[in-house]
Amino acid sequence: MSQGDNGSGKPDVSPYDEAMAALSSLITKRSRACKSNKGDRFDLLFEYLKVLELEEPVKQMKIIHVAGTKGKGSTCTFAEAILRNCGFHTGLFTSPHLIDVRERFRLDGVDICEERFLAYFWWCWDRLKENTSEEVPMPTYFRFLALLAFKIFAAEQVDVAILEVGLGGKFDATNVVETPVVCGIASLGYDHMEILGNTLGQIAGEKAGIFKRGVPAFTVPQPDEAMCVLEDRASELDVPLQVVSPLDPDLLSGLSLGLEGEHQFVNAGLAIALCSTWLHRTGNVGINYLKDTTNLPEQFIKGLTTAALQGRAQIVPDRLVESESPGDLVFYFDGAHSPESMDVCAKWFSLAIRQGHGQQKPLHDESHQPAQSDFHIISRKNSMQILLFNCMSVRDPQLLLSRLMNACANQGVYFQKALFVPNTSVYYNVGTSSVPPADTQVDLSWQLSLQRIWENLMCDLKGREMKNVDLSLEEGIDGDNSLICEHSSVFPSIPLAVNWLRECIRRKKSVRFQVLVTGSLHLVGDVLRLVK
Repeated sequence: MSQGDNGSGKPDVSPYDEAMAALSSLITKRSRACKSNKGDRFDLLFEYLKVLELEEPVKQMKIIHVAGTKGKGSTCTFAEAILRNCGFHTGLFTSPHLIDVRERFRLDGVDICEERFLAYFWWCWDRLKENTSEEVPMPTYFRFLALLAFKIFAAEQVDVAILEVGLGGKFDATNVVETPVVCGIASLGYDHMEILGNTLGQIAGEKAGIFKRGVPAFTVPQPDEAMCVLEDRASELDVPLQVVSPLDPDLLSGLSLGLEGEHQFVNAGLAIALCSTWLHRTGNVGINYLKDTTNLPEQFIKGLTTAALQGRAQIVPDRLVESESPGDLVFYFDGAHSPESMDVCAKWFSLAIRQGHGQQKPLHDESHQPAQSDFHIISRKNSMQILLFNCMSVRDPQLLLSRLMNACANQGVYFQKALFVPNTSVYYNVGTSSVPPADTQVDLSWQLSLQRIWENLMCDLKGREMKNVDLSLEEGIDGDNSLICEHSSVFPSIPLAVNWLRECIRRKKSVRFQVLVTGSLHLVGDVLRLVK
């Protein structure tokens, strides 16, 4: 590994940046689930485990394995928090990361530190490089990360490893696990159809690929088409499959879930079932919550009410504006990117702004709360709802945007402006500052398509009861290359869009902006990096 300036005039490269460059070299456009892709053959994963001497350690791990379309990350987060509060040494593997790849690997609720990450990263990297060949090539990006997670959890001797499936289930890298303690399937819906199939039945079949013979599994209420497939797969493998009801809020002793949104009670219910079963099957519990629906152990309540997950129903005041004008620019982050999750996102956002949660503390950060004396000033200001949006080109933006707009309108919430931006991070580069070169010509054709869809939707909405608030938002935009329409703007970068929002706030002291950032977890991560 090279470090420092080698006389070429190039800036120093930190050990961490060097690791990110190596990791980036594994990224491919090819499908993770394509068996014809030589580097992605599922059976290769077992070869990698041999190379890394992880076969036996993985068999010994006491694993909770969770798949699903929506809510699997939240379910895993709840489960980790519950078992950590029960006194267990926990390992949590989730995806994607928002700002730093180390977010994917959590030990006892905390991202793995840089020093340990680098030690385990290069241990795996060097052994794979030494032992791979044309027939057994280096693993692709996500598969390397999953293998790294197994190495970390084995070396750290965690009591429980909680694994979130990356994509699908049957051919996901996490599915090298042959004997989990318990499996879970979160809510199913339409996503990644180009890989998983075009019907809920096909998608459910891929997710049910994590079922293992005789291993208990739990799911939440599902559409009939999906549930039939899950039940059939469970029956074939003698899997005792149970459907879990959403958590009863009364069981939280007057406290709130750590993750915002009504839908989180569904995920919390699944997490409780998984943890209770894990405790029971590993001989660590004297109470089986599944048979006692009137009480929740104190450790469960603490875990559920303190769980935290970035980028999902997260509220963050802008640091720069907050110091000048508390509560005037607040970002509402939710990584929704499927039609069903857009409905959930809209409901959460509408409820949050109605309940005045613009002053809610941001995740893990209480340093920028408005003082009590500021609340009467904030409450007199005119609130405007702004949408900051982007989505991947494999999505259907017409469907996503219309679902979001209509769901918000049904709650009496209307966006006065939509801002469309390209993501800052790039798919082929991993790192905390993965930005395209400054002289790169930005292709805005996708964002212009999103803008056209939005303008057409707004024209349709105006035929109904839309509240028009004219605040002359176009003032002072000249010179930043933004493309302005009546109800929307396209900006060539996220910093330009955020700076425009800040300038509007500075000029219009009677206005506060409530900005919903959604459509892509990559977008959420990019904006979080900027405003935090």
